[in-house]
Amino acid sequence: MLSSIKKSVVLFFLVIAYTSCNQGESLQSYYVRNQEKPNFLTVDIPVSMVQVDKSVLNQDQLEAYNSIDKLNMLGYSKTADEEAYKMELAQVNTILKNPKYEELIRGGNAKDGRFVVKMIGDDALIDEFIILGSANERGFAIVRVLGSNMDPLKIMKLSQVINELKADESAVKNFIDFFQ
Repeated sequence: MLSSIKKSVVLFFLVIAYTSCNQGESLQSYYVRNQEKPNFLTVDIPVSMVQVDKSVLNQDQLEAYNSIDKLNMLGYSKTADEEAYKMELAQVNTILKNPKYEELIRGGNAKDGRFVVKMIGDDALIDEFIILGSANERGFAIVRVLGSNMDPLKIMKLSQVINELKADESAVKNFIDFFQ
């Protein structure tokens, strides 16, 4: 009887461990699985590489800047293989349907392309922003803004100075050139 109880307890914990690990694919695992494949390009930019004149930032903007750790970008360049493009985009959209990714905004059109902005966290403190943009003729890109306790209102205020930011020019230029 004691042996049967022990087996039941072990089986229970194995089932819990299996189901907690099997929550479907995450964006992180999608990045890792595809970063070396043809038609994909990844760029990781630590916030320390983004040159900001902190003296021009107000307190909210400075707090927002300091809450961001890094940017991860993954791009898929569309080739002549329309089916491969549709399959990859469908995989990303399936991942982003997970309820942990809360949608903030969606836009675009069927002719030119679409974008969606999602987040992980709650309304007050966000750990990750996800931006997925697809251009029908070029491909798609996923940008993950990773940080800790990012305040969406302060991040919006930081966006006012985004045009003045200078990042590692070679990494960003390679990412942009990838879609041309």
